[in-house]
Amino acid sequence: MNRFLSWLLFSLLVSVSAFAQANGTSVSEYLLILNKNEAQLVMVDAETLEIKAKIATGDFPHEVAVSKDGKTAYVANYGAQTPNNSLSIIDLVNRKEIKRVDLGALFRPHGIVESGGKIYFTSETSRTVARYDPVKNKVDWIAGTGQTATHMLVLTPDGKRIFTANIGSDTVTSINLEGNPSAQNISQISVGRQPEAIDISPDGKELWVGQNGDGMISIIDPASNKIKGSFKVGEVPIRVKFTPDGKFVLVSDAKAGELIVVDAAARKEIKRVSTGGTPVGILVEPNGKRAFVALTQADIVKVFDLEKLEFTDDIKPGKTPDGMGWTKF
Repeated sequence: MNRFLSWLLFSLLVSVSAFAQANGTSVSEYLLILNKNEAQLVMVDAETLEIKAKIATGDFPHEVAVSKDGKTAYVANYGAQTPNNSLSIIDLVNRKEIKRVDLGALFRPHGIVESGGKIYFTSETSRTVARYDPVKNKVDWIAGTGQTATHMLVLTPDGKRIFTANIGSDTVTSINLEGNPSAQNISQISVGRQPEAIDISPDGKELWVGQNGDGMISIIDPASNKIKGSFKVGEVPIRVKFTPDGKFVLVSDAKAGELIVVDAAARKEIKRVSTGGTPVGILVEPNGKRAFVALTQADIVKVFDLEKLEFTDDIKPGKTPDGMGWTKF
């Protein structure tokens, strides 16, 4: 009887698996990498690290956001010599660009995130944060920062507030999304020199801001918009990224050519690893086992083992990789 039940269970599992594959319902995970100079979004198989597709985007793409179902990517086309003003909408299932959204006066889109089915992005030239509604196919909300070089941005985990780093004004802008984009819902937080890197802890209690001009990280309390501390880390901390468990923060030091691992609670560097190039973009996979670090000038994305705290593999996606995303469908 036990042998029969075991056989029956095995047969059922095989049948379910076969049905799922036959109907296209098997799930795969992909690392998404933007090649700036080649204007491409590259899909990399997360398990094998093999390149599966290269999809055309607009000029000089910098950052990418992914829809909640994982099937659509939104790419901020920053522009190289000439400022761009478009978003590329990429069908990841069929691996093609399906629309290029003209953003009008919102030139130099850069930082980009998805929340509630809508796409928030910065516009450096217009000094704004704006929101694109894919259903209505239009920008339906704009908040002016009044600051210079509004660049990267991050949403609080509850989706109620946006923070954006303003490189040229030495500030971080805090925007309350529960109200209108008016003065009472927009605050400026003074930090150190040339803030660019920005990330928020998984519990939403700390906002970390890397400052290219002085090698410092400022830590902001998102609830009060007050700085609760700062410390020196590296020379040019151009990107910071929390691990999903909130224990570590990874820092790209673009000047030293190193990836720095910081204990988030102790505010203490625990390891510094040479990248062999100039690290910029960082992405941590959702399960927290690996991080990916883009060496833009070397045309390489390095794979970092977060258990061993060492680099294990290289991906060669194309020319000048930088912004990255993750998808599963």
